[in-house]
Amino acid sequence: MKTLKNILITGASSGIGAALALYYAKHNAENLFLCGRNIERLNEIKAQCEQFGCNVYIEQIDIANRQKTELWLQKCQQTAPLDIVYANAGISTGEETTENIYQTFATNVMGVLNTILPTVEIFKSTSSSGSKTIVITSSIAGYHGLAACPSYSASKACVKAYGEALRNQLKPLGIQVNVVCPGFVKSRITDKNTCPMPFFMSAEKAAEIIAQRVEKNVGLITFPWPMRFAAWLISILPNCVSDYIYSALPHKV
Repeated sequence: MKTLKNILITGASSGIGAALALYYAKHNAENLFLCGRNIERLNEIKAQCEQFGCNVYIEQIDIANRQKTELWLQKCQQTAPLDIVYANAGISTGEETTENIYQTFATNVMGVLNTILPTVEIFKSTSSSGSKTIVITSSIAGYHGLAACPSYSASKACVKAYGEALRNQLKPLGIQVNVVCPGFVKSRITDKNTCPMPFFMSAEKAAEIIAQRVEKNVGLITFPWPMRFAAWLISILPNCVSDYIYSALPHKV
């Protein structure tokens, strides 16, 4: 892979975010900028990444906080011009209470916007210095609303559609946008699942797939392919058919 010097990842304290940080550290990144809500886990990832010789800067941030997220992005850009920004942080809803629903959208939608919008402005002012890339983590759950997790699937559908549209809007400016829709990947979110998780994958394998396809600027990065095909097919079926299929699936408890 080509050398990508400066990479920023939100939600880097566990799961895909942590695995991406380690992947880039192993592949000669010079500077990693990592944020998350758990400073202890961030420090653990920082120590692991530094073993490979890169500089690692960590920040404890809730990306739902617009001002703090924007200030952090600007600080990172001043430290080293960013090449890739991963808007990766996200949460599961758990029980669909009013408070949990609002928190899901605050993190999974507004948090993504709080990351992307300042990044776009930063990249617009520096796009002449080489290709710049934004990566948005959505989910296969974003292909169709799921009764097992309405808020989560809706929030992921939102950022999927936004990222796909943004890709074509920013292409003339030399800014690449990729949207990632993984299936079941080992993380703090899937650790809570009690439902069957077909094609379950390690975070390390998922990070490798994501990083390699981002390098190729694939656009929509969805895996594993059997789940992508099934999700796509169900999304285009008549509602009476998709409703029947989803009603037969086991729900999380």
